[in-house]
This record gives sequence, C-alpha cells and structure tokens, in this order.
Amino acid sequence: MTRDAEKILLVTGGGRGIGAATCRLAAAAGYCVAVNYARDEAAATALVAELEAAGTRAAAFRGDMGEPGAADALVAAVVERFGGLTHLVNNAGITGTGARLADADPAMITRVIDLNVTGAIMVARAAAQAMATSRGGRGGVMVNVSSAAATLGSPGEFVWYAASKGAIDSLTIGLSRELAADGIRVNAVSPGLIDTGIHADAGMPDRVERLAPNIPLARAGSPEEVAETILFLLSDASSYVSGTILRVAGGR
Repeated sequence: MTRDAEKILLVTGGGRGIGAATCRLAAAAGYCVAVNYARDEAAATALVAELEAAGTRAAAFRGDMGEPGAADALVAAVVERFGGLTHLVNNAGITGTGARLADADPAMITRVIDLNVTGAIMVARAAAQAMATSRGGRGGVMVNVSSAAATLGSPGEFVWYAASKGAIDSLTIGLSRELAADGIRVNAVSPGLIDTGIHADAGMPDRVERLAPNIPLARAGSPEEVAETILFLLSDASSYVSGTILRVAGGR
C-alpha cells in the first residue's frame, strides 16, 4: 500500500474500553492508528506498543477533548505524524457520577457537556478541515459514538449524559449532509449496556450485573461487539451508509 492509499484513523478516548477495542480491530484491518487519551498514559502506550509489535503504524497522542483548543491541536499532531487523516472515531466521553438530576453536581454536569458535546463537535470540526476534499483532503469517514441513552433517557442515573448523546445524534445527521459533497460519510454507533470501566468510573461498579437481566438478549455487550460495528461503518462495506445511527444494544 502506498502512503497516498493509507487509511489513517484517529480514535479519541482510544486507550481503553470501546476505543481500545476499535484500535485493535482497525490495526488488524490495515489502518494506521492514532490513539488519543486524556489521562491514562500507561494504557495508551501499552496499546500502541501492542499494535506496533503486530506491524501497525501507531502512536499515542495526549489531549483532553473537553479543553479549549485540544481538538485542533490533536488533529494537527496526527496529520503531522502520519501525513493526513482519513478516518475518525469520535469516542471520548464520560457519564459523570450517577445521580438524580436534582442532586447532581453542576460542575460535573458542565464537565460532561464540555467533553461529550463541545469536545465532540470540535473534534469533528478539526477532522472535517483535514479530510474535506474541498480543502485538499482525501475525504473519508467519521463515526461518532453515541449511546442508547439518547433515546432511553437514563432517568435516575445520568439524564445529562443522555442529553449529551442526543446532541451527538443530531450532530451525526446534520454533519452527514453537510460533508457529503466533500467525500466524507458520517455515521454513529449507539451502544447500549456495554461491559467496560465506564460504570465503575460513574460510581456504579455493579451496574452491568444489575441491569443485564433487563436486556432482551439477557446480557451486556462487549467492547469488541461495538468495535465490530464501528469497523463496518468505517469500511467500504458501508459505502452507501451515511447519516445513520446504528444501535448496538442487545434489543433494548
């Protein structure tokens, strides 16, 4: 494969969970992989070492997408390192600490919105600048990571998080139409209950065990199951799919 034909993928929040599973599958499928992380440098660097050992061009890039200017700096660094950008998985996000809205910390809610909404929009903006054919890019594909919470609402747990993912659904639909003429497809994946560390981070380490019996398929999903769907949306197998929000939620 020539450098001009390389598939260059950026995964925000790529060091753990769904992001890390996506990086591994993408590397196996021949992508160059840029792994963004905010704090867990050890996880990101270990993942990059794993990918490089398997023959993949990979690198880790630190940056908190909830901070002003971070998205532009990240995409610029990826383009400088790999020579361009053709694919994005807009994955970085948090739930915040689970609570009823009336009891939730306003600072925590603001942090969730800053990362999940403003950060995701800014990442998409920076990626569009790098990928758009009208700006000298090669076109490509964006996949936003939404959540089934956008339609379920997460009452009593994270209604602010659900609202943030509703924004991602709107972003996906609008941006898919805006960028189509620039050779960029935009879709979203909408995971349901997935067995990752996000639940413990939210102060609910037993959440998967508690909610799994309520899922029609009677289990939580794995990060790899979501990643497989993301890889489909990134690939040419989905070449006529754009503006779609694909649910991966076990029937929920």
